[in-house]
Amino acid sequence: MGDKTASQRWVRLGLNAGVVAVGVALLAGSVAAIYGVKAQPRLDGALAVAGLAGSVQLRRDAADITHIQAQSPQDAWRALGFVHAQERGWQLEFNRRLMQGSLSEILGPATLELDKLMRALDIHGAARRQYAAMPASVREALTVYSEGIAAFYAGQSQAKAPEFLLLGTQAGGGTSGGDSAPWSAQDSVGWALMMALDLGGNWGNEAARLNLLQTLSTEQLWQLMPAYPGEAPATSVDLAGLYRELGVYKPQAIQAHAPQAPQAGTTRVADLAASALQQWAAQTVQDMGSNDGKGSNNWVLAGSRTQSGKPLLANDPHLALSAPAIWYFTHLQAPAGKAADGAELAALDVVGASLPGLPFVVLGRTREVAWGFTNTNPDVQDLYLELIDPDDPGRYRTPTGWESFEVRNEVFKIKGQPDLQLPLRSTRHGPVLSDVQAVYSQFLERRQYAVALRWAALDTGNGTIEAGLKANGARTVEQLFAAFAGYHSPMQSIVAADVQGHIGFKAAGKVPVRAADNDLRGVAPAPGWLARYDWQGWLSHAQTPQDDGAARGYVATANQRVTAEGYAHFLTQDWSLPYRYQRIAQLIEATPRHTADSMAAIQNDVYSLATVKLLPVLRAAPSAHPLAARVQQMLRDFDGRMDRDSAEPLIFSLWSDELVRGIVMPRIGEASFKAIYGKRDLRAGLEGILERNDAWWCAPQSCAEQAEAALTRTLDTLQSAYGADPGRWRWGDAHAALSAHRPFGGVAGLSALFNVSQPSSGDGYTVNVGQFNANPVPADAKGPLGNRFANRHAASLRAIYDLSDLEASRFIYQTGQSGLPLSGRYADMRQQWADGRYRALQMQPQRWAHSLQLRPKAAP
Repeated sequence: MGDKTASQRWVRLGLNAGVVAVGVALLAGSVAAIYGVKAQPRLDGALAVAGLAGSVQLRRDAADITHIQAQSPQDAWRALGFVHAQERGWQLEFNRRLMQGSLSEILGPATLELDKLMRALDIHGAARRQYAAMPASVREALTVYSEGIAAFYAGQSQAKAPEFLLLGTQAGGGTSGGDSAPWSAQDSVGWALMMALDLGGNWGNEAARLNLLQTLSTEQLWQLMPAYPGEAPATSVDLAGLYRELGVYKPQAIQAHAPQAPQAGTTRVADLAASALQQWAAQTVQDMGSNDGKGSNNWVLAGSRTQSGKPLLANDPHLALSAPAIWYFTHLQAPAGKAADGAELAALDVVGASLPGLPFVVLGRTREVAWGFTNTNPDVQDLYLELIDPDDPGRYRTPTGWESFEVRNEVFKIKGQPDLQLPLRSTRHGPVLSDVQAVYSQFLERRQYAVALRWAALDTGNGTIEAGLKANGARTVEQLFAAFAGYHSPMQSIVAADVQGHIGFKAAGKVPVRAADNDLRGVAPAPGWLARYDWQGWLSHAQTPQDDGAARGYVATANQRVTAEGYAHFLTQDWSLPYRYQRIAQLIEATPRHTADSMAAIQNDVYSLATVKLLPVLRAAPSAHPLAARVQQMLRDFDGRMDRDSAEPLIFSLWSDELVRGIVMPRIGEASFKAIYGKRDLRAGLEGILERNDAWWCAPQSCAEQAEAALTRTLDTLQSAYGADPGRWRWGDAHAALSAHRPFGGVAGLSALFNVSQPSSGDGYTVNVGQFNANPVPADAKGPLGNRFANRHAASLRAIYDLSDLEASRFIYQTGQSGLPLSGRYADMRQQWADGRYRALQMQPQRWAHSLQLRPKAAP
């Protein structure tokens, strides 16, 4: 009886505990639901906003594009700042702290190494100098935009974004000058520089070559990292001999230890994020200065190649996927006006992709002209070996003698730790990177040499923002290209079309002129004390590549070499492999007359010419693996389409990765391999090794035996990961498009809420690109294959413009307009994006989904 009573009591206690647990869960869910509602932006009704001169109408259409109708350009820019803060407040704050090197103030020591690099580059200092040199009207545009962001935070019209709550912080602060504003006009300049840093990186290739030449001869270097197909390396210098003669390397290269992840003392969210953040930050520091695989597609067709007789234009910039997305689509409309200094301001009627942090549409259309960008990727960054004075390490050698390093003493605020004071050096060329990038400690004789960076974008006369503002008022192709004449960094290959039927291409941006006796031509670090390696000025706007499309009726760019045969000026040797461009040209020329639908089909094409090139090697590879016969039968029918629902793309991608590892890693060592491989896939080098049947690279096996061994390892891995039936393997399971959030994308328990993921097609060489990093950071190594094949770099947007009816234009990107993860608008485009579908890109939609009026706030 007693046992029965006791058991009943335990049952009742268990039930009560269960009820309490359910009640707590329901209460937590209710609180979360209430917060989720309060955190959403006000989309309807009216709000008072400080600084407005007149009322502004904010309307969202069925495609969720935000239409801003103002009575002056200044109010349109102010309202855009308000909307960016409303929808993307955390994104602005994270990006501001990233470029200023103050993430560690809110995230702790995990991001300190990244902060050091950003302070060394002095993005914020360069932004201040460039801002001061801008015309008054441009400074005014940036100022009113930043005031719109401040007005949002002052108005408190919605609850804080969850990132602020989880980290216990707020927008603003973290600048060395003590500015507590959530965004400043100089921050907009800094964010434009960050885009130049992301897309204009070349110093990583120079550093990689310097690293590899420890163990490779110059000939072997160019075999592994060859010049553009059909071209010789830009320099004939024996680089390995040069660096041996200079004594650049340590007597015995010592593997540097990566900074240790901070030890978590509590279970706070910030502590849970520390390890993932530290690994992400270290990888970012290592990869900075490299834009391998970063590209885009654009093409424009003359009316002679379209059914309507008017041009069609397509653009899909390829950028690192993130949540929220890098873009925010908006329509800016305002009559012409005057700046405070009396300068004329053009009327605004422009729709397209804006970048939170900048007050204009970067990519889009007005009522008469449309345009799109790809990265031209000229060499605008050079590394210099600065020889240190053996008698005074505070000096370095120049063409005119010894000079002192410039030294800035920077103070880093670190959450949970005392402030850190760090001297950061620079030379006449620019910042010293070897002080803040750990890779140099692995091989560089730092007692004798420092490595400094010369980077075009840091120069004071940077007209990129002014060009962007001017472009929003263009009405013809000619006016658009004139607006971009002052564009500086990063150089972009711009295609454009107008309603009159004109099309064209122009590479806009600054490229340095190198002296005739500069025999290194920027492809590897140069002796900094020799004047012949200094830049000699800039190519003029008239000298950069251009094409009016008359010869073929179209122009297409996909980061391939865009210079015509016999072009007189050196831009770079590091063009992207031309596979995407070749496929685009094939598809354009295969259809006599195109429509917007056929343009969309090209954008979403997943046929990989690069895969087709190596496929015979895989098909010829025998293997004793039990699954080999079945897999080889599947591969015989594989046509090279990297479809997410197929097994063959997965088999090929893993095999090619295994093959690179098997051939290259033994020759250069594991440390160097990890430093250069991942985002850089070494495909061109692999192709050459296999074409030559190169015994040196493939040793101790033959190349055929290497291919066989790689296939066996591949099948072992895939069987373990996905089972013994290859017919059930799917590329999309391993190749999900991963839009990662910072800082919570790698935090267990939070990543599912903050990240956006969707199975996707493509590879790094398809028009519908899907690039993966085969060496992800450990915190991000999830799933059966450790996320090694997750699609991390893809079409950040797709847009198609029909100049016969610009209201029939269309767009899509991979997440959603909202930057709030509890919003239904945070990821509502991902399925459409993955499926190759679009939304309408209109100035005059048939209906409005939401309407909000911003009214001038009365002075207190």
